[in-house]
Amino acid sequence: MRSILALLALAFAAPLVARSVPVAHQPPALQTSETALGGYVLGNPRAKVHLVEYMSFTCSHCAHFTTESAAPLKRDYVMNGQVVYEVRNAVRDPFDLTASLLARCGGTRRFFGNMELLLATQPTWLANSQKLDTAKLQQADHATVLKMIGQGAGLYALMAKRGFTPAQLNQCLNDKGAQAKILAMTQDAWNVRKIPGTPTFFINDTIADATTTYDQLEPKLKAVSTASLPKTEVKP
Repeated sequence: MRSILALLALAFAAPLVARSVPVAHQPPALQTSETALGGYVLGNPRAKVHLVEYMSFTCSHCAHFTTESAAPLKRDYVMNGQVVYEVRNAVRDPFDLTASLLARCGGTRRFFGNMELLLATQPTWLANSQKLDTAKLQQADHATVLKMIGQGAGLYALMAKRGFTPAQLNQCLNDKGAQAKILAMTQDAWNVRKIPGTPTFFINDTIADATTTYDQLEPKLKAVSTASLPKTEVKP
């Protein structure tokens, strides 16, 4: 995996181009967009409460959170415009990086559906990952490693259910701009914000301590969303 680790280190300093890409013809509460740092956002950018999740695709707690929160978070907070929800990567290993890149296939419009599928099936593709030939992975260049993981772990087969072809998935894995953004968010997570682990949540730029489940997060979201305080922008 040495080549992947080298990629992680080199990409931390990669420059980012600020952009926000809302999906057209959607009401504000359903908008998806991308931040300058590369995080993906669901909801009205003018919402009073900005929820940020630093997550990993190989984190079982992240998978559990997404499974239990996807419906109520959208229904009770995002859809009514109270909360805008942003997902940022905190990559932990090459398997995580591979899944992170594939989740971005199709851009902001497809991201949240891709993420939910990959996390819902996490136990299966992680188990498949353990069967990969470690020696071959260590000898391969980083582009080949990502492709070997994507195919060998069954991630390509999963993404095919979302309508993606192997050629499209190869393109997503080879996207240097996406790699740079993911790894910049990883740098921000572990070295700047010094998160204690994944998932870690920030509500209006304040860390939500001792919070890994939706049952723990929801009361904190409710308290902030019902308060009469102005929204504080989360710094990119």
